[in-house]
Amino acid sequence: MSCSKGSWTQKKRLPVSTRQGPPEVLFPKEKDWPKDDDEEDYVLQDPDQGLDSLPQPYRMINKLVNLLFDRSWELIEERVALREADSARTQPTVYTPLTGIQINERPNCMAMSQDYVFIGGAKGFSIYNLYNAERIYVWEKLKVDVTSIWVTDLGSEILIASVDELGIIRLFYLYKDGLFLVKAINEVDDTSKQPTCVKMEISQGGDFAAFLLQGAGVVWLDVYKLPREAWLKEVEPLPLALNPKKKVRQLNTLDPTTPDNVDMDVNFCFKSDIKLSLPVHIMKIKPPKPITGTTFKSPLEVFAKVEDCSGLGSGQNHFIRDSQWEQHTELFHASYKKHLDGEWGEEPLSTTTFHFLLPSCITTTPAEARSPSGVAFVLGIHWTGSHNFFLYLLNRTLKDKADPEGVWPCAAPIAASRLSCSSSYLVLACEDGALTLWDVAEGFPLGVIALPQGCFCQSIHFLKYFLVHKGRNLYPEGPVKSQVKCVVLCTNASLHLVTASGTQGPTSRVLVTRPVKHLDEAICTVAPVSTLPGMVLIFARNGSVNLMDVAKAEAICAFAPPRAPHLAVPWKPLFVVSLHHPCFLLYGDPPGEEPTSDAKDTRNSVFCFNFEAYPLLENVSQNHTIPQEDSTENMVLPLEKRCELMLRKRP
Repeated sequence: MSCSKGSWTQKKRLPVSTRQGPPEVLFPKEKDWPKDDDEEDYVLQDPDQGLDSLPQPYRMINKLVNLLFDRSWELIEERVALREADSARTQPTVYTPLTGIQINERPNCMAMSQDYVFIGGAKGFSIYNLYNAERIYVWEKLKVDVTSIWVTDLGSEILIASVDELGIIRLFYLYKDGLFLVKAINEVDDTSKQPTCVKMEISQGGDFAAFLLQGAGVVWLDVYKLPREAWLKEVEPLPLALNPKKKVRQLNTLDPTTPDNVDMDVNFCFKSDIKLSLPVHIMKIKPPKPITGTTFKSPLEVFAKVEDCSGLGSGQNHFIRDSQWEQHTELFHASYKKHLDGEWGEEPLSTTTFHFLLPSCITTTPAEARSPSGVAFVLGIHWTGSHNFFLYLLNRTLKDKADPEGVWPCAAPIAASRLSCSSSYLVLACEDGALTLWDVAEGFPLGVIALPQGCFCQSIHFLKYFLVHKGRNLYPEGPVKSQVKCVVLCTNASLHLVTASGTQGPTSRVLVTRPVKHLDEAICTVAPVSTLPGMVLIFARNGSVNLMDVAKAEAICAFAPPRAPHLAVPWKPLFVVSLHHPCFLLYGDPPGEEPTSDAKDTRNSVFCFNFEAYPLLENVSQNHTIPQEDSTENMVLPLEKRCELMLRKRP
């Protein structure tokens, strides 16, 4: 590396010792005259002290070293600017958990009911009491780990569905202090033909269950009807209350106010000798067949096929010949040949997303086929790469042909979908960035909105509808119709709030922009908090957890375990948010240490964060409803209630 020592006249000529030929006479020009400001700084130096150019490869090394220094300095300046910006920015208050559940091994999955926590791990799962964090029962009768667990709370009954590493589903029934194994749904004697479970869903009332299975290169969806009433009759006469229970009013962990009717000391027992009624298989649904040339000989046959409107809109019943398909394919390949050249990998198996819909006017069916109120009536399905959302009636038997009763075509393939907890609203997100919002209960679309350019939906999360009253987020006391608020996490880690209200078109607002320089701050998961109006938990890749107020688009506070998690790879948080209590559970990854063989090692912990125990959230979690008379937005109320309020205000 070198530095310049020559004067401004010597930078344009070689030193005297290296010049060839007669010396060149330089005539000064007016532009070369020294300025008044430079006269004092100018010093005439010896021409022999000039800088000679370095030969190769040293000149290249010199440039690389200078480039390295320049880039290092830019990085230093960027970090200093970021540090100054962080110090000037108001950091949210960080809260640590008050208590936690100590476990001996790393959990694979978690689920929560109203009173219990279910943690899946090695060879089975464990049940913990939510109020005192004590382990009640351990079911470890497998040779492999449980990788996924699903819990449906039905009041006095709990349905548990677990999936192990082999993809086998086991359905459990928990009633009082008895745990019953109903059935291993997809277990077969020949392990070489064992299908694996990819996804599962249980209806809100626990009357139906659907399991997406794959095996032997094919994929299908099995739908079962669960005999809840028969189970209740079979277990009620049994003497399940074997141990006396005592009531505890003092709570040590999650909920600061334990209900008086909660029995704390509960000892579950596994009833392996009692056989319950088996679920009834009612339907097997396969992916839609690829559209090919028609087999009909005349248009009259096509019209006769769709006379009953079954499958109308799916594209299967058409009158397009094979020659027309081939001609269209040739034109397509000729137009996009440069993009289609190269080797193509094997196409993955199609997957599906499915939802259980309650009875509504969304489909037209005979009155005798209707389901009771609160019982799932229709199964909505969309497959990977498909433009269609299919509707299947659940009031059928396995002998009935599994044809869809309705089809909702979309302009682009459906990428994601979400059904609200109340089963009243549905959102379909297409691959082109468009969102379609449906009021399923009333049977009409709330509107279509497109995400900003470059934003594509990754996940959708419904928020319980809230109002902003005097600077606070509050839930209306009465029922709300045709009012939707949901947050959309995009593939570029940006977060958007989508709002729809009746006949007014939906609107979108950016809550968090995509990170440009600091990718470790990108959002990886979002979870709504139903007990806090307008609040969502945001999990970032760097291990941070923030609670955001979507109305203000700002972080209220942050949560962190006592020790920093070991993040060797981008963080995949293991957590569960309670639907009934103001709390959430978070598994804290232990530091990067070698695991010990001590069975009593308690380095693994599931930390409990209680919102009511933190000063900033105490008032929000307790007083979060607004009377209908004080609501400034009467448009959110039903028409009958608005008329009633109007008559009350009249003298």
